[in-house]
Amino acid sequence: MGETNRHQERPEVSIVIPCLNEAETLGGCIRKAHEVIDTHNLSAEIVVADNGSHDGSPEIARDLGARVVHAPVKGYGAALMAGIEAARGTYVVMADADGSYDLGAILPFIEKLRQGYSLVMGCRFPRGHGTIMPEAMPWSHRWLGNPILTGVGRLFFRSPVSDFNCGLRAFRRDTITALDLRTTGMEFASEMVIKATLKGVPIAEIPITLYKDGRTRPPHLRRWRDGWRHLRFMLLYSPSWLFLIPGCVFFFLGAASGGVLLSGPVQIWGIGFDTNTLLVSAMVMLLGFKLIAFAVFAKVFAISEGLLPEDPSLSRVFRFVTLEVGIVIGLLCMLAGFGLLGEGVLYWRRHDFGPLSYPDSLRLVIPGVTALTLGVEIIFSSFFMSMLGLRRR
Repeated sequence: MGETNRHQERPEVSIVIPCLNEAETLGGCIRKAHEVIDTHNLSAEIVVADNGSHDGSPEIARDLGARVVHAPVKGYGAALMAGIEAARGTYVVMADADGSYDLGAILPFIEKLRQGYSLVMGCRFPRGHGTIMPEAMPWSHRWLGNPILTGVGRLFFRSPVSDFNCGLRAFRRDTITALDLRTTGMEFASEMVIKATLKGVPIAEIPITLYKDGRTRPPHLRRWRDGWRHLRFMLLYSPSWLFLIPGCVFFFLGAASGGVLLSGPVQIWGIGFDTNTLLVSAMVMLLGFKLIAFAVFAKVFAISEGLLPEDPSLSRVFRFVTLEVGIVIGLLCMLAGFGLLGEGVLYWRRHDFGPLSYPDSLRLVIPGVTALTLGVEIIFSSFFMSMLGLRRR
């Protein structure tokens, strides 16, 4: 069998299959791809992105008419990107080489792309009208891993995709390469969906059937390690959920509880709260401010590096919250802090610089030190923010 459409300079579709020691199942996947190409008279090529197989997989692929490209960097994402970069088609269909996806059912994906969608995701789960055959997916993936990661992705990024980790998907090659995907491991699947969502790429979803794979060896996927890598990527790509929301909760919780305790001790359900709690409230408030600052730093840096799209709401805030405004607010906080500490010294003087009532004195010292520290943090954070915001060539 010769290479599919080998004389064609620009096929419409490239079917990309990442491969690492898949001799047991790769041949069946390539035959399925040939069948769908012949049945629907597709202008297509089959590209196998080999990630260092030593079981004869590349030879099997060539014998069955596929084009083999070598991916020197190890990892699922690295193999796929090597295949995508080598693909000549306008559209790319990607699927695993383990036989768990039916490459004979890819025509609906291509039709969606022809209708104007740029990313078409398969959905294996019943909630998206997909089907998971018996023994096709471990219970931990079906009931924990995939639902959690998909739920986090939909919450953090407002993505319409209901199966973030589906390995059968199709897309416009130029659209996906423009996303500048960076990850080399299994989290590549999430990165594609997240970046496509953030960039406003038109996304469609098609229900599919997941079959039990045909391998007798253990899968390459390591459920806990790779699950954590997916979740870690989502957190790092969402400064609001990683830093801003916890920071706001900490800051306002610390400020509110500290404000209540400034006037004196409080009894709640028979439990007394006094200056020890005030000290903890101050710490929580300062920690909250630091997290909020990290959120803004991360967002500005990611936007400046092209990792995240421009945020109009952030731009509006920066029209008013400038370096000069930050310096003024910081100085006011520092003055308030010095004033409270000065009042504390006067209180000490009134007691002839002798022993003091700790609750009374700390009720001045703790907010004074907190305001002083917060003012310093605001000033230097404002300078650092201005450095991040400098336009670079």
